[in-house]
Amino acid sequence: MKKERSYKTIKNELDRIFSKYIRLRDADENGVCKCVSCGKPDYWKNMDAGHFINRKHLSLRWDERNVHSQCRRDNRFDEGNIVGYTKAMIKKYGIGILDELEVKKFTTYKPARFDLEILIEHYKGEISKIKGKI
Repeated sequence: MKKERSYKTIKNELDRIFSKYIRLRDADENGVCKCVSCGKPDYWKNMDAGHFINRKHLSLRWDERNVHSQCRRDNRFDEGNIVGYTKAMIKKYGIGILDELEVKKFTTYKPARFDLEILIEHYKGEISKIKGKI
């Protein structure tokens, strides 16, 4: 009998697949993304999926509007280059996105294992669609 995967294992798998989806979503036909914060171009595999509002807030962790391709320098060593990220968010979504995400941040959200598994399958499908174009 197959051992049931832990919630943490499933959540980590979703994080990995979602990150791959975000970076592919933001890539051009050559697989190159521009950092949301500084505009530096790089191949999608060399980028991070950077969260505008910290991913510890589960209500925003897998919100596609909260996550964009970001160079590793900005995401890991420059605290997300929040000034550049904020400008990009306003340009892409309008000023209202800042308040919308800030409110959503305080929403209690604890997805069930089943919900995470559905998201995994959804993003695997999205990755397959995109990979055919890159």
